Amino acid sequence: MNIAPITLTCTQSGSKLSSLLSELSSNPSEESWCSVELVCRHIANLLRVRNGPEDNHTTLGASTLPQDLTSLLSKALDGSSLPSDTRATIVLEILRVSANLCVEHDQNRGQLLEAGFPQATVSLLEGYAEHLPTQPQANPLPLSISHLQVIKTAIGFLLNSSLGYEPVKFRLTSLEVAMTLVRLSSAIYPVGSWMRDPKSLFPVKSSGSDSISEHDAESWTLRIGLSNWTWRLITELRDDAHPLFDTDVLPFLVQPLIAFTPPLLTAPPPPIFARPSQLRTSLLHADFDLLSEACSHLESLALDVEDIRLSLARGFVFPAEHQNVPCLSAILNFIEQGSYAPLWYVQHETSLDDGEVRSQEKAFDDYKAAVIKAVVEVSGEEKNTDVLCDDSEELYRGGKFVCRMVNWIRAFVGTGSYGNLRDDMVICATLALGNLTRREFHATLLLSPPHNIAKLLSSESLLSPTTDLKLKHGVIGLLKHLSQSSVQSAFNRTALSSAGIIERIVASGVWDDRSDVMADIVQVNAIGVVKHLCNNSIDNSFALVFPSDSAPAAATGLSQLLSLIKRSDTVAIKSEGTRVIVNLIKSLRSSDPTIEQLNAEENQTRQQKRERAMQALVTTPSVDALAALVGRSAKYPILINEAVVALSLLSTHRDGAQLVLRTLMAPLPDEITPAAPDSAAMSTIALTSSDTDSPIIASPPARSRATPQKRTLDHLLNILRDGSSSDAPSLRQLESVSYPVELRVNICALLGQLGKRAAGEELEIVKENARPILEDLSKPNSNTGKENMLATAAKKTLDLWT
Repeated sequence: MNIAPITLTCTQSGSKLSSLLSELSSNPSEESWCSVELVCRHIANLLRVRNGPEDNHTTLGASTLPQDLTSLLSKALDGSSLPSDTRATIVLEILRVSANLCVEHDQNRGQLLEAGFPQATVSLLEGYAEHLPTQPQANPLPLSISHLQVIKTAIGFLLNSSLGYEPVKFRLTSLEVAMTLVRLSSAIYPVGSWMRDPKSLFPVKSSGSDSISEHDAESWTLRIGLSNWTWRLITELRDDAHPLFDTDVLPFLVQPLIAFTPPLLTAPPPPIFARPSQLRTSLLHADFDLLSEACSHLESLALDVEDIRLSLARGFVFPAEHQNVPCLSAILNFIEQGSYAPLWYVQHETSLDDGEVRSQEKAFDDYKAAVIKAVVEVSGEEKNTDVLCDDSEELYRGGKFVCRMVNWIRAFVGTGSYGNLRDDMVICATLALGNLTRREFHATLLLSPPHNIAKLLSSESLLSPTTDLKLKHGVIGLLKHLSQSSVQSAFNRTALSSAGIIERIVASGVWDDRSDVMADIVQVNAIGVVKHLCNNSIDNSFALVFPSDSAPAAATGLSQLLSLIKRSDTVAIKSEGTRVIVNLIKSLRSSDPTIEQLNAEENQTRQQKRERAMQALVTTPSVDALAALVGRSAKYPILINEAVVALSLLSTHRDGAQLVLRTLMAPLPDEITPAAPDSAAMSTIALTSSDTDSPIIASPPARSRATPQKRTLDHLLNILRDGSSSDAPSLRQLESVSYPVELRVNICALLGQLGKRAAGEELEIVKENARPILEDLSKPNSNTGKENMLATAAKKTLDLWT
């Protein structure tokens, strides 16, 4: 049948192609191959028309065409991994047919998959990738136009066949095509390569010229489109549950970051791109799109894949990890020095307009925030602690990573102005160092020379009422980790105290009225700092209770904290804040180790100051907070015990017993438990390590009104009764909590103090309710040890009442 291909219908063309395949199997000739090319081009063009009078796509998909295309592709390659120059145009038209055949057509996608065409296309791309260097290159891979078209169309077919179609996506993922695509795309269009004045885009070197030829422009346009389709396909294949990449991808992902960092960022364009043009603008857009993809993948991989986190840290110390591409260093350089492309701001009709520039500036800032999250995640990997925090180098105390993070903070503080707009670096540094400060050794290292980080963190540049909340979050989070070590280390506590950390937190406004989730966490962390620093420290307790010398009229830390406890609906804030009150009371009632170092007059002055501080705590808000801690902590005996001990100590004060008694007898307020924050808000803060150091119950998923027992006294008596009451179920029965003997002994001591120091009708009610329980507990029995200790405590309380 000698019919010109251009006059054939789709069905006839499909039959013609089958005939040509048979001819090639029996007697291959160049004439037959030319006919294959013509027929395939004709079919591909016809299939570009959709929703026509005839459903050519379904008809051809149900024929032998899918199998024929797979066979023709194999024959065109003739056993080679990639097509020869003479066969490249034929392969291109075969790929065009397949790409157009499966557009929005699941049935044809399935037919092509069954015929093995996607698998053959992946093998073709792998053939091209086999000839690439193993690491990223600065200049684009020289390729002819025809081979660029083949690669781009092959990627286009894979994209069309996988869009919304799981079977093809599954097969491509199993073939690990993503890494092949990245290697090819990065070689064909290295981001920013046009700024390097590449020697040649083609295998045959062209003559140098200061202007770009149509041939060069076509090559760049193809490379841009190929890069775009590559990342669209990777996005389509992306599955959060099963990452596409392993650590091999990291050297390729950091290339866009390097392109947006000096010296390449600030280099003048080569002569051929010195003047604005539509092509130059397209290249700028392509580079920015690649930066977006790179930052997105670095963030998600660091969040989801442990091996990525470990590899980035190892590579920081051992460059051979990534074939001498310093990936983590490149990320840090981008955070520190990366900026907007200068060519964005060139005014010309082919350039970006003002709206595009503003949009890209905002997006760029978001990309930088994404890689900051990646760095924080890397530092938060526990296995990386000793890699990134290494004290083996004398010149870099704590290692180069720690030194760089501290230097970022120092540089910000050194400017003396919050307006330098580089708070993102400080946020990154404080969160990263907070994650690395896991043990006392790490805290001591940061608090010691040459870092002296406590002095930096107490700067008004970092903590003030006008400081951005995210910056406060990072700084206070780091301070919390540093303060945790102060309980065991006198040096660490002294370093933090002498830097005025408590005073700075009080002056920062962190405990102001806030409502968003991030503020809650910052407030809890600030509470954690002062809780640790005030534990067994009279001087630090003074710093929280009294106003500072620099602002004597300002609200004290204690008053701010009590106000926050009262108005907050967050359990962690209420409970952790109240634990600060506990530590204040215990510290002020403890022995003073400085007595021996002071003369009599100084001792008297100090004792008077302690009395004034204690008087500031013997108030209704303090006692109410302690009583409420008992009421809400039924599942947590340790918290109840802390509150009971503090109430007992307050009862020994001349004004304390009557106040404590009145509070125990008062109805407890209903507390509103807020709804759990939405997952998006929580994901923003999850990478920053915001534990509360307390057994605090997480908020339930819906708002609910708690139904506590009516009085604090009822809670305490039920703990004493511990299930033996016949008239009401005890907390132990309700919550399945076993209360330790030590807690019950301390409750006896509290009741004894009240009987000794308080008076009035309310005390008689307490005695009336508690006496039967105490008498039962004080009865002689065969128990020894702790149970006997409880019996002794109960009897002592009864004796104090008589």
